[in-house]
Amino acid sequence: MKTNSEILLYAQLNFPIFQNRMYETESLALSCPKGDIEIVQDLETGLVYNRAFKPELMIYDSNYQNEQGVSGLFRDHLRSVANIVERLIGKHAIAEIGCGKGAFLELLLADGCDVVGFDPTYEGENPLVKREYFTSTYGRQMEGFVMRHVLEHVMDPVSLLSKIKEANSGKGKIYIEVPCLDWIIEHNAWFDLFYEHVNYFRLDDFKRMFGSVLECGHVFGGQYLYVVADLATLKTPVANSQALINPKQFVKFDYLYKPQKEENVAIWGGASKGVVFALLGSRAGFEISTIIDLNPAKQGMYLAATGLKVQSPADGLSQLSPGSTIFVMNSNYLEEIRKESNNLYDYVCIDSVAK
Repeated sequence: MKTNSEILLYAQLNFPIFQNRMYETESLALSCPKGDIEIVQDLETGLVYNRAFKPELMIYDSNYQNEQGVSGLFRDHLRSVANIVERLIGKHAIAEIGCGKGAFLELLLADGCDVVGFDPTYEGENPLVKREYFTSTYGRQMEGFVMRHVLEHVMDPVSLLSKIKEANSGKGKIYIEVPCLDWIIEHNAWFDLFYEHVNYFRLDDFKRMFGSVLECGHVFGGQYLYVVADLATLKTPVANSQALINPKQFVKFDYLYKPQKEENVAIWGGASKGVVFALLGSRAGFEISTIIDLNPAKQGMYLAATGLKVQSPADGLSQLSPGSTIFVMNSNYLEEIRKESNNLYDYVCIDSVAK
């Protein structure tokens, strides 16, 4: 929801438009489509977004790989989210909009929920998932909606929520989960700012967006925020003095963390954080030699912009000597990574040292 009153917070040039899209060759990865980032705050609504974003570039297909369910820790997170949804929305007539590969939907189904999914990138065979976007043509009124990590990807989040509300006769509860901008600022997490996310949210944004918030808070170690709200109370947010961000909070975001040893440097985590960390690391003058990720769909493929090949833990660790630096892209997974790698390396959690 753009207006003519904006203040610039952060900018970067030539970022891959899809940091979660995997490529079959190094050359394809290096030549991936790119775009600029100009993160601004709208002074009328208080919302934060990339004004250089071009939605026509964003075509999601089966090469888009953002599934995190291979991690036991993340499966625990999904379990906690399912508990919130079932406690506050119930188990009947639920639609998950942007269900991705279907991991969370399958979890709800296993709990006995009456749930359908909508996502054009879905690759599975469950007939309850429609490879399309939710519209009024679906023909069934839902009691609740789940939107996990969707709103940060759409051009006008208030407009999308309004369309869902109208398509559902102005009724229904909704669970929304997005990355937390307050966490990004607090942890100096410039590696969590990328082209694919056009919007960046705080809890206060949703409190100004809905007249009735049933519950809200932080999950996944504070990195994500969630809100359960009544769609009938959706409104255009209006900024107040507490909503405004001081641009000086973003000044440190150009700082990069160099390893103690320049040789045998690895990144554990070939998703969004790893893509941006590797790219800005290269621009700052040091190269990452190894990318490790647990997701089999990423292994053997190449990261956008840098062309680095993603390897399994076994293959990647075989190239490192004990004591080598491993940059852990998400400290939530540190103990899982230590166990997987026999605690033989120098582990640097970028979201911890940044704070």
